[in-house]
Amino acid sequence: MDLAPGVRIGSGSPLVLIAGPCVVEGRDMTLRVAETVRTVAARHAIPVVFKASYRKANRSSGGSFTGMGIDEALKILAEVRRELALPVLTDIHTEAEVVPAAEVADVLQIPAFLCRQSDLLEAAGRTGKAVNIKKGQFLAPEEMGFAADKVRATGNTRIVLTERGTTFGYHNLVVDMRSLPIMRSLGYPVVLDATHSVQLPGADAAAKRSGGQPEFIYPIARAGVAAGCDGLFVEVHPDPPHALSDAASQLRLDLLDALLAQVTAINRLVSQW
Repeated sequence: MDLAPGVRIGSGSPLVLIAGPCVVEGRDMTLRVAETVRTVAARHAIPVVFKASYRKANRSSGGSFTGMGIDEALKILAEVRRELALPVLTDIHTEAEVVPAAEVADVLQIPAFLCRQSDLLEAAGRTGKAVNIKKGQFLAPEEMGFAADKVRATGNTRIVLTERGTTFGYHNLVVDMRSLPIMRSLGYPVVLDATHSVQLPGADAAAKRSGGQPEFIYPIARAGVAAGCDGLFVEVHPDPPHALSDAASQLRLDLLDALLAQVTAINRLVSQW
């Protein structure tokens, strides 16, 4: 399947990397991270799609950073796409956002908490862009077929499903690796989100934000690739503790190179099998 210009996913295609900061925090940082992601991915011969949200609609606190404004953030993402020749993925949250986002992004992403929103899924499908649907933390993997059907009903078959952990009691997520082959059996490429999977939702109540365990990004990523995922989703930031969103779960940017070295070695073995 063509995920983006020059990037195929699934059906024997190479492992794909989707990577970038959680949210557009500013022009200079976004372009700097995008250039680094492009360089590191090229070093390991991994096709890459740059990821950043122009807006964060789901925050722990009403006072949390939600973005620098949709128009300015989309303008920066357009610059990444134009100047660095990188395809771009970004989240959409409402039907009104679909058209302006589709004018910039190659892939439209449906956030996990919105994966059952019929109108949003259908609007995304009608753009003809690839649609990445993140599995809700509250869903069984086989239920993602219903979400995909809503996009498919528009005539758009460019659909990807992403695992990002399942609610496991209060303030915790667990990744059931069985979900990857289960969702793949629905007929769509499957991506593992190795960074949102290490979140501890709402665990850092004092700071009014979610906690996280970034030390588990590496093992979860390795396990997902070993289980046969088609792509790896990793949020990266130059200084995660000071990130304006998902500070406790993003991978430090300078650790991406070693991670890709490990997962590409595993992927070579899996491809032989």
